[in-house]
Amino acid sequence: MIRRTASCDCGQLSLTCEGDPVRISVCHCLCCRRRTGSAFGWQARFPREAVTIEGESRDYVRQGDSGSSARFGFCPNCGSTVYWRAEGLEAFVTVAVGAFAEPDFPPPWVSVYDDRRSGWVRMPEGCEILA
Repeated sequence: MIRRTASCDCGQLSLTCEGDPVRISVCHCLCCRRRTGSAFGWQARFPREAVTIEGESRDYVRQGDSGSSARFGFCPNCGSTVYWRAEGLEAFVTVAVGAFAEPDFPPPWVSVYDDRRSGWVRMPEGCEILA
């Protein structure tokens, strides 16, 4: 079974994820752009029981473009957002793919808010496009 570890920049907050993610996606919404400081957010969703969280985190709750809220877990020392839990998806933990620091992490299967995607960004072949 695959075991991956994600952590914040300073290493104080970490997650161990067992098994493969149930979804890997990118989100082009304006909130994810602000949160990441990038053109999109890249995330992997795991069943809650497959994720072990170690270290201290603080929560930031915000309402997304969909109208539902998400509770983001970030490190109180370095400020890195490592994971979040979305309203309506309580059975899952979503992890920022960059927190895995794994260059060969699988590409996204889904592109969310694709109508807001920057023109220079190209999605992998076969990626499901959601407006």
